[in-house]
Amino acid sequence: MSSTLVHGDSPSSLSAIKPSRAMTQPPPVKRARSGPLADRIFGWLAKGSALLTLALLLAILTSLTISAWPAISKYGLSFLTSTVWDPVQNEYGGLVMIYGTLATSLIALLIAVPVSFGIALFLTELSPAWLKRPLGTAIELLAAVPSIVYGMWGLLVFGPVLATYVQQPLQSLTHGIPYLGAFFSGPPVGIGILSAGIILAIMIIPFIASVMRDVFEVTPPLLKESAYGLGATTWEVVSKVVLPYTKTGVIGGIMLGLGRAIGETMAVTFVIGNFNQLDSLSLFQAANSITSALANEFAEAGEGLHQAALMYLGLVLFFITFVILSLSKLLLSRLRKAEGTKT
Repeated sequence: MSSTLVHGDSPSSLSAIKPSRAMTQPPPVKRARSGPLADRIFGWLAKGSALLTLALLLAILTSLTISAWPAISKYGLSFLTSTVWDPVQNEYGGLVMIYGTLATSLIALLIAVPVSFGIALFLTELSPAWLKRPLGTAIELLAAVPSIVYGMWGLLVFGPVLATYVQQPLQSLTHGIPYLGAFFSGPPVGIGILSAGIILAIMIIPFIASVMRDVFEVTPPLLKESAYGLGATTWEVVSKVVLPYTKTGVIGGIMLGLGRAIGETMAVTFVIGNFNQLDSLSLFQAANSITSALANEFAEAGEGLHQAALMYLGLVLFFITFVILSLSKLLLSRLRKAEGTKT
């Protein structure tokens, strides 16, 4: 039977004699699969990396404990409650440094968290499209500024401005008020706990704001559009949809900023005053922190009790960080349990 086409053949007959698609295309190239040996090697490498991190953490803890043991054996836990720091008399206590570290970090969080939340909210919900990218880039660039630059700027520029336009008016307003006036007593010279806390807040805002913005953006648009469709305002969408969906990432960003504030050294050293006495609880008082004490004294500390006391401070800083991370994990677990009990 001839396959020559004649006039009048139908389109169906034409398609019948066309070669099929499977006959014209080459067979797919089979990719070589990694064997069980490659999978085992990858598993060993991943497990080894995790174990190496844990081993390094334990090695740091062990070395700190061994180096600080002379001070631990002499002072014990009374080191944490003593305000005496006198290298001449060879007497040491860490309360001033611990208080300075916690106070400056708390001030930094109280300032940075609301500001970072506002920045993230504006960038994800309110900002025009042409402003999102340049504003987000500018905020992230603040994280690239060296800490010593923040410290020099805080000492030479921000300190005098704070003393003239913040500290002096606050002292005038709170003069004679019981308890409140004590928090703003002392010489308004622009350095001290409040100044260090504000500088730390400026330094950690880029970290917290960037994390909040990123986790806000992963919220499914369908959830937010549904809330807007039901008549919810922007604040209701953020508080009832975005925040519950991204609370883990938000708390993680806050903990990242807190860890940055606790471990900061050079900027705090410039503006906290490096004063090893605790005369009052005034925010204007010059104080000291664990990191600034280590930076100022460790190079000149001789072997013996002075060096051991500084290592004891480092060990205390390690445990402060550990406690803060543990509390954050506990908070997250309680939030998940509370979520499960809602009906």
